[in-house]
Amino acid sequence: MTKKAPIRTCIACRASSDKRTLVRFVRGVDGAVALDESGKMAGRGAYVCADEACFAKACEKRLFGGRLRTKVGNDDYERLRADFDAYMRTSSAASAGDR
Repeated sequence: MTKKAPIRTCIACRASSDKRTLVRFVRGVDGAVALDESGKMAGRGAYVCADEACFAKACEKRLFGGRLRTKVGNDDYERLRADFDAYMRTSSAASAGDR
């Protein structure tokens, strides 16, 4: 019997997808918001498509604060932007190496 892939919804475009294709952000036990590269960090999570447009919409509409049930300030959004950009560069380099 095969395991069903967990389905999650992007907070920006509301599209449902396999959670491994989405980027997870987490509010950790200390209250800090961070990008969760492993997808297994403890804490409340919110998912965004691995797409610049969805991430930009989530930031523009300030969706992380509501979904993660915490205050997310401008400094946090700038840090999340840098983390997201770095993650996208490394994941695209890794997928290019798979070819």
